[in-house]
Amino acid sequence: MLEAEGLDALLVTSRPNIRYLTGFSGSAGLALATRSTLLVVTDFRYDEQARQESGGVARVEIEATSVWDRLFKELPTLGGSIGVIGFEAHSVTVKDAERFGSPAAAAWRWKPAGELVERLRVRKDAGEVAAIRSAAMLAAEALGETLASVRPGQSELEIAARLEAALRRRGSEAHPFPTIVASGPRSALPHAHTSSRTVAAGEWLLLDFGAVVDGYCADVTRTVVVGARADESQRALYAVVQDAQLRAREGVRAGMTGRDADALAREPIEARGFGAAFGHSTGHGLGLEVHEAPRLARTVAEPLPEDAVVTIEPGVYLAGRGGVRIEDDVHLSAGGPVLLTDGCTDLMELV
Repeated sequence: MLEAEGLDALLVTSRPNIRYLTGFSGSAGLALATRSTLLVVTDFRYDEQARQESGGVARVEIEATSVWDRLFKELPTLGGSIGVIGFEAHSVTVKDAERFGSPAAAAWRWKPAGELVERLRVRKDAGEVAAIRSAAMLAAEALGETLASVRPGQSELEIAARLEAALRRRGSEAHPFPTIVASGPRSALPHAHTSSRTVAAGEWLLLDFGAVVDGYCADVTRTVVVGARADESQRALYAVVQDAQLRAREGVRAGMTGRDADALAREPIEARGFGAAFGHSTGHGLGLEVHEAPRLARTVAEPLPEDAVVTIEPGVYLAGRGGVRIEDDVHLSAGGPVLLTDGCTDLMELV
C-alpha cells in the first residue's frame, strides 16, 4: 500500500488505527510504519502497557516530554531510505500539522495521505468478528436484565444507568457512545440525549446502546412499549420498521452497492408513506469504532466489501408522537449475511 501511494512511511495518529496496527490501546502516542519497520512512541504513563501490547510487533520508545520530538529523533535510526512520509490528514490537528514545517522535520517530505489503515480495517478477520459477536451477545443479556426492571415512572437516566451497569457487570470494556434512552415523543429524536424525563404507561421507549469486547464494538437499538399493550397505531408503525429491517438484514450482501443495500430498507418504508420520516442511512460499518466504513446510504455507489460488519438500523420518526428504530449487526460473509446480534425484534410490551 505504501508503494502504491508513493510513500516510504506512514505516520499514524488515529487511536483506532494505532491499535489496529500495533495493539497499543493507550490514549496518547504515535505510530510510524515503514515497509519493514513499525515504531510506537508514547509517554511514561504507558511504558509497561505499550511494551506488553506492542512489544511483539513494534519497537517501543518512551518519551518523558514530547512524543513528537522523540519521533523526529528516531526517524533517522529506522534504516532504509525514508524520504516521503504520509500522515493521516483526517486525524492530525492543524497545530500538529504545523510541526511538519519545523526544523526538526525538515529532512523529510510530509504528504497528506488518504484513509489507508481504514482500508485494511474494513474487512474483519475471524477474531474480529468473534469479538463483535461477543460484544453483541453481552449487550443482549444486559438489555434483557434491564427491560425486566423497567416500569412507568422511571426516568430515562435511571433506565440508562441500569443498562450501563448491566453492560459493565457482563464485561463490556466501555460504552462505545453515550447510551440513548428516549421515551414518548422524545423517541422521535434519532440521536436524543438521555434526559430526566419520566416514562409514562403506554409510551414508546427507545434504547440505542453498545458494548465493547477486545476493543471491538457492538451497536444495538430496540424500541418497546412500557406499561401497557401497544395500540393499533403503535403496532402498525412498528410493523413498518420491523418488515424493512428484516428485509435489509436478510438481503444485504457483500458486493452490492451501499445505495442498493440502503434501498432494501428504504423502499418498503417509502411504499408505506413514511419515506420523509426516515432521514438517516440504513447502516454503517462497525469495528474498533462504532461508526466506520462502509456506509449503507443513498449516496454510496461503492460496493460493500466482503467480511465487513455493518449495522442494519432503519427508523421512522414522527414529531410529537414518537419513533421506532430497530438495529442489528451483520457480518457480510462470503456465504451471505450472518447475524451477530440476537435478532429478537418482535414488538415487546413491558406490562
